[in-house]
Amino acid sequence: MGDARMKKFFLGLLAAIVVTVIIALTFFADEIQRLRLATSLFTGAEQYENFHRVADLFPVSAMPADNPLPLAGNTRVDLPGTFAFKDGRSDTQRFLQQTDTAALLVLQDGQIVYERYWLTGGRETPWLSMSVAKSFVATLVGIAVQEGLIRSVDELMTDYVPWLADSAYDGVRIRDVLQMSSGAAWNEDYGDFNSDINRLGRIFAVGGSLDKFLTQMQREFEPGTVNRYNSADTQALGTLLVAATGESVSDFMQSRLWRHLRPESQATWLIDDEGMEMVFAGLNATARDYAKLGELYRNYGVAHGRQVLARSWVLDATTATEPHLLTSADPLGDNDFGYGYQWWLLQDDGSEFSGIGVYNQFIYINRDTNAVIVKLSANSEYGVREGPDSGREAESFALFRAIAESLPVADPTAAPD
Repeated sequence: MGDARMKKFFLGLLAAIVVTVIIALTFFADEIQRLRLATSLFTGAEQYENFHRVADLFPVSAMPADNPLPLAGNTRVDLPGTFAFKDGRSDTQRFLQQTDTAALLVLQDGQIVYERYWLTGGRETPWLSMSVAKSFVATLVGIAVQEGLIRSVDELMTDYVPWLADSAYDGVRIRDVLQMSSGAAWNEDYGDFNSDINRLGRIFAVGGSLDKFLTQMQREFEPGTVNRYNSADTQALGTLLVAATGESVSDFMQSRLWRHLRPESQATWLIDDEGMEMVFAGLNATARDYAKLGELYRNYGVAHGRQVLARSWVLDATTATEPHLLTSADPLGDNDFGYGYQWWLLQDDGSEFSGIGVYNQFIYINRDTNAVIVKLSANSEYGVREGPDSGREAESFALFRAIAESLPVADPTAAPD
């Protein structure tokens, strides 16, 4: 082959390769964006341009806003300029900026008293829940119990999901899974690329089955003895809901909870290749609609005059009922929080509790002041900083308490919404 023909051949080959790459990039654009997002988590990369649009990148199931009812009230209080934390004081605005806050919403007695958005947040902007979704899942389990679809939380997971036999959940009570005390071996280290939580989360970047992942889990502790935070426990509760109700998590939540909260906007769940919801972290909703779950618990299960969730469930879900669930009780833990049914307890008696998600997502309830606070964030340092309170949760709670305590004295006679 002559030089001219050789050059022409290689130019043609290069052109074909370029075209093939362009076609591949176009065809797999969504998959590439998903992988880029998944692999950039907990690396220090900014995420505020991602957390409001994950429903555009990943497959989802939708829960429409039937009969929406906007929250009442408007901004009428100022935030404290500083707040006490450890042995010093933190500057409020600097803290909000440092943690990439996208939304901060404060309610008292069900009325908005402060609402502001930054970065890519907004009143109608959905935001990835991260583990705040866990509190919704526990609520759904409570509704399934009160409807008799699950007879008791003292029954075994395998009574409803027999294919979990021989896994970590074989013979484990539903109650123990609700309380993150399943005994399953687990590593929730977000900074470790090969940790269990990161392997579970990558299913949404590369495909796979959440249910299959659960079958591979092994036991480390006797169930009901150690509070070990474990996102797979929540995923197992999602599988339990599907088995017990005969519905998808999205459909059950839409009909039994979501519509009764009268949300302002549609919400979505991320789903895997088999249509199973990523219930440990994959809910997308607005700050105002997250606040409505907080209001449901502040009002002991009542929403808009309807007892949606049994008062007894709310009390059990937000109270430390076993010694290993008390604040400061877990020798394997690194914080002073207790645990209920997928709610973090700041006080053992249920007077102060919160849903927490990585990157600083919160639904915080303070009964003493009738306050509900939602903070949605994209703290790029999450999973990167080391040391106590590396995720800045304790500092966040110090801010929330300062805000709650700065509000006008709550009316103890105020009727629930």
